[in-house]
Amino acid sequence: MNLPNYFLADLPDSKVVTSLVLVEACQTLKRNRERYLQNRSTQSLIRVISTVAKSWLDSDDPFRKYALEFGPARTGFSRPTLEAGLDSFFKQITPETLQALLMQDLGDPQRLDSLCANVHEQKLNRASSVRSPELLAHITGGVLPNPTITSMILGLLARSAQFVKCARGTSFLPRIFAHSIYEAEPKLGACMEIAEWKGGTEPLENALFAEADLVTATGSDETLKNICSRIPFGTRFLGYGQRVSFGYVTQEILSGMNPQKVVRNAARDVTAWDQLGCLSPHVFFVEGAGKISAEQFAEMLAGELERMEQTEPRGKLSVEKSADIAFRRSFYEVRSGSSPDTKLWQSADSTAWTVIFEKDPRFQLSCLNRFIYVKEVADLTQALQGTDAVRGKISTVGIAATEDKTQMLANQLAQWGVTRICPLGQMQTPSLLWRHDGRPSLEDLVTWTDWEM
Repeated sequence: MNLPNYFLADLPDSKVVTSLVLVEACQTLKRNRERYLQNRSTQSLIRVISTVAKSWLDSDDPFRKYALEFGPARTGFSRPTLEAGLDSFFKQITPETLQALLMQDLGDPQRLDSLCANVHEQKLNRASSVRSPELLAHITGGVLPNPTITSMILGLLARSAQFVKCARGTSFLPRIFAHSIYEAEPKLGACMEIAEWKGGTEPLENALFAEADLVTATGSDETLKNICSRIPFGTRFLGYGQRVSFGYVTQEILSGMNPQKVVRNAARDVTAWDQLGCLSPHVFFVEGAGKISAEQFAEMLAGELERMEQTEPRGKLSVEKSADIAFRRSFYEVRSGSSPDTKLWQSADSTAWTVIFEKDPRFQLSCLNRFIYVKEVADLTQALQGTDAVRGKISTVGIAATEDKTQMLANQLAQWGVTRICPLGQMQTPSLLWRHDGRPSLEDLVTWTDWEM
């Protein structure tokens, strides 16, 4: 399959994106949006998006085959990891979920088409509609493709032209997805641009910001602060900063009929996208004093990670990242030799996976790439006390608990400030309806018009 040069990211590396090229691309996107996208019906866009998503689930789809053939070398993820990640993502992009997203964020799926009123608004003699930015600029961060592709889908639903600037070395999968949109409907593909350059290249980014009506950015807090300082007055900005996640396992669930299922779910959260997303767990807090102790849970998790390495191997790492894992392992090898409160399990002759057990309940940042901590706690209160240093930075908590206890834990986590709570095993597969960082995903993009009749 030979991909045509539809996007800037398709061009050879020797081709340099200049500020002039970028401005011309943005102006072309705006013209194409006015001609091909602005007046499209919501239902027609839902049909195109869901049809393309369904094709990505077909093993014979040329774009999927291309992504899986060349993706491991271009992304660093193994083929099984890519397959699992893409399947779990595209399974959610259906007409039903897209309709539900519109209803959740806008109150009526037709708000993007015209002024309309729900039952409550009709009683108040009111109606409203929403309008989208002419040009969305996305500054992406991290290696996971799903957040970027989600942003592209939201932009299409909102009828905005889009310029997607990917971090260096991460444009492969978003670019292939853009090509699949172009193949399905060229006029929609012509309203999107994909480019890649080193983050912090201010002449290019400032030119992009000057053309955009709304800029979204994902990255570290320092990166977002820098970008925000350069956004022109009148241009809206949405920033998504660095977040971390953890899992919580109760003693009752480990004392039930199938503790191995809990362990498998935990391992799935560690291996999904090689633990590289903000939704990936750094730590599993496990209640002690159960039929299966926290230390035994850690040992069982190590065994499950070893088994999963055979079927879904971790991607290859750079020398520097492998050295970081080896250094951390050596530290815990020394500590475990002198303290019964620390234990270490690791893959033999590789850095493929690592499990560290500690009785110290303090939250620990992992170096990721399937390096996970297991901490023993008495209850959730102790776990949250140990996590206080990153309070406000927690994205997701995966829970394994009995049904009667889950509600109590969820309430406590919500009051503490966690923005997403899910079952263990689903941490890296958020619903399309998920409110990223506690904010509405589609509604954040649009501007409302209220009509008081």
